[in-house]
Amino acid sequence: MHPDTIRKYIGLGLFLICLLCPAFAIGMESEDCLDCHTDTDTVGDDFFVEMAPFNNSAHADVGCVSCHETVSEDHPNDGNVPSRADCLDCHDDVGEEYAHTAHAENASCNDCHNPHMVRGATAVSGHAMNQMCSDCHDGDEVAESHAEWLPQASLHIAMLPCISCHTASEDLVTSLFIIKKKDAEDGSLELASHEELKALAGDGNVQALVDTNEDDYISLAELRMFNRNPANKTVQLQGMMMPEEVSHSIETLDNRWDCSFCHASGPEAMQTSYLSLAQPDGSFKRVPAERGAVLDALFGTPDFYMVGATRSKTMNYIGLAIISGGLVLPVGHGSLRFLTRKNRRKSED
Repeated sequence: MHPDTIRKYIGLGLFLICLLCPAFAIGMESEDCLDCHTDTDTVGDDFFVEMAPFNNSAHADVGCVSCHETVSEDHPNDGNVPSRADCLDCHDDVGEEYAHTAHAENASCNDCHNPHMVRGATAVSGHAMNQMCSDCHDGDEVAESHAEWLPQASLHIAMLPCISCHTASEDLVTSLFIIKKKDAEDGSLELASHEELKALAGDGNVQALVDTNEDDYISLAELRMFNRNPANKTVQLQGMMMPEEVSHSIETLDNRWDCSFCHASGPEAMQTSYLSLAQPDGSFKRVPAERGAVLDALFGTPDFYMVGATRSKTMNYIGLAIISGGLVLPVGHGSLRFLTRKNRRKSED
């Protein structure tokens, strides 16, 4: 082979190595970080990062060194304090929206969001969303302030994520969570963890507890089977209306003050629903459910009932039968008297 050709191949090889090395370095640096920061004995509680939640977070693909740029190969022996990226470096549009809210002066991004566990709104439970709010807002005070205008304020607050009302999102859906049955006077509910659902499922798939044919679709018949299955006596379904997308404007839209936004016959927000299943890393997987499933109180979600919204075909038929039965006597009696009026006149003569 000609020497010039050899030099060209060597040059091309060195060029490719230069391109690939940074990528490998970033990957290795992230792995090296997690080797230590997933062990509390090594880094302590303050710098501990949970492996599974981080690997499934929105920031996992970015890599540790993208936010902590000053970390060197000699860390932590170099004595330097690692830098931390400003969230606005990537989320400037969110920052601009958030800056115009009352929260901006009182809470930073990290006060609500753990950067090592950030997920999209559809992968987080409504309970976890409310937990972030309750870190600053006392539940009793919130219930008291809402009770000035909202009927059964405590029940609403317990059964809805705060951001279902305090967000600019117009698109709401109903998420069905599997919770543990317990009698609590304050209406508090506790989610069933993945480990608890796994124990309930035994050798089967957790999703198959409801999605029996495992076709990634929850039918009304499958919801009925789950509700009636004696093996599921320790758990139940809980429906929560949640926004599809979360804004950081924290504003209350005018339609949220209108009770008919939720309490109407078949509102759009309850036509679309998903089963949200707890995953090993703490996130939730959504499985689409049959359209309008939560509107069937008896067979769909018996523990999800909203006055004026939830309808049951069976109860409609029973009500129709009661009304029809009530009309039989007066209508029948009146009709009979009308048809026999001539006979009664002759008998009177």
